[in-house]
Amino acid sequence: MKLVSESAIANKIRKMQQRVRWQDPLIKERGIDQTRLVLEDSQTENGEFSFLVVGDSGSGKHLGHNPQRQVAELMLSHHAECSFMLHTGDVIYLVGSSEFYQQNFIQPYKEFLVGGSHPRQIAYDKMVFQLPILPVPGNHDYYDLPILLSVLSFSTLPIRHLLRSRLDLDVGLHGSRTGDAYARAFLDYLKALQSPGELAQHLDTHYTAKTDTGRCLTYQPGQFTRLPNRYYTFRYGGIDFFALDSNTFNDPLPLPATQAGDAHRRLLEQRRQDMEQEKSQIIETSSKLNPNNPREAEQLDDLQAKLSQIEEIIVDIDKQLQSEQKISTDTEQLDWLKHRLIESWNTTEVRGRIIYFHHPPYVTEATKWQQGQTLAIRSRLRGVLDAVAEELGSLTQGRPLVDLVLNGHAHCLEYLQTGNTGHADSHINWIVCGGSGFSLRRQRTEGPDLRETIKEETQVIGRSHLYIGRSGQGFQKRRPYSCLRIDVKGEHQPKFVIRPLVAEWYQQQWQNSQLEPFVI
Repeated sequence: MKLVSESAIANKIRKMQQRVRWQDPLIKERGIDQTRLVLEDSQTENGEFSFLVVGDSGSGKHLGHNPQRQVAELMLSHHAECSFMLHTGDVIYLVGSSEFYQQNFIQPYKEFLVGGSHPRQIAYDKMVFQLPILPVPGNHDYYDLPILLSVLSFSTLPIRHLLRSRLDLDVGLHGSRTGDAYARAFLDYLKALQSPGELAQHLDTHYTAKTDTGRCLTYQPGQFTRLPNRYYTFRYGGIDFFALDSNTFNDPLPLPATQAGDAHRRLLEQRRQDMEQEKSQIIETSSKLNPNNPREAEQLDDLQAKLSQIEEIIVDIDKQLQSEQKISTDTEQLDWLKHRLIESWNTTEVRGRIIYFHHPPYVTEATKWQQGQTLAIRSRLRGVLDAVAEELGSLTQGRPLVDLVLNGHAHCLEYLQTGNTGHADSHINWIVCGGSGFSLRRQRTEGPDLRETIKEETQVIGRSHLYIGRSGQGFQKRRPYSCLRIDVKGEHQPKFVIRPLVAEWYQQQWQNSQLEPFVI
């Protein structure tokens, strides 16, 4: 029994475009750039600033403890010194439902919100941020319940069997409706405006910032804090930030129509069957455990993590098994990124670049490092960066095209660097910040070095320098949930001081710590 379903990429793109009235005539005639925002802040020209990063946070309480709230409290003392917070996706588990925004986002982050002293009075589609939260969507923000779960609801044996378990899955009566809840929560949902006059007045009120690419949305903390689109860019302190929606360019390449391809397909099909059997065993085992017993509560938490992990593996296998006709790529977004990076390098006041999106191209978390989606994202991002490098030529003077890439999806905190990959993603810093609330994952046993075959020779192309995730066994298990504070320093070429903030759940108690900062 599948716990989640996911729309095709073309459907995601179409629905999201409808919600923001992509390229509506009234928008085009005003020369509005729907992929850009200007943060109304007196410090935007200051070359030294700080910001926060979280990801994969959107879970509720874990059998009495609340990791997401604990991480949010870690950040409270940094609010006054930070200009904004980036969120690397998976805002709401398990299926991005509007039913869970109150429990899984508004209450944990109430101090970020206008009216946060009374969080229960805040509607998920009416949020206004005091301290800007600038997210990208994760896969769970697009998920829906399968038809079986949605239509038959609680009347069928499999669902009653699931509900008998003690697993806290954050599943309600419906899913995200292909990202609609995320769009209503964070995007400027222009579809809701009823008349051309209403739309025109809204555009003339909120799209007033003037840039070299046209008018754009003015993001006003405490007043109007909507995003113009699912992917967008903004500039702060001479750094260009590019926020991407990786859910629309993560389809794996089709399996080749060869003997090797057929053999790999059979292996995937068998693995999928094994995963379904293991999932049923987990649900059955969990129904016999008592969450009021500390040791059994720890076991339940492990089972919940395992169940979510298996479901994500099944989703990835299904993507690899889909026919070539169903595979699509968001070329419009990738072309946009290419052109905006080229423009950024040709803009003298820009001194650095940060890209953030959900799915990591490089990671050593045990379940993600060799997934089909991971390799697909790596390949498509490389294609963009290679094209940018060819266009720029010697303009970069040996600097990497991007100073830092931030991701989520893998439930850990990890810092990696690529070496010589043979492509323009060489020598880039990558940070996975996906351990801010949902069940943590372990590092792979194969070690910190990532390898690829280049010119028929296996070479190290990347190395993990820091991994903070689940470790230990049984009652000695450690669960270090995490977020980041990043301080931007320097003048012409920026330096980034990375400050990992950690709240660890160990033997039924919380222990907070701030790891030694490192500079990139």
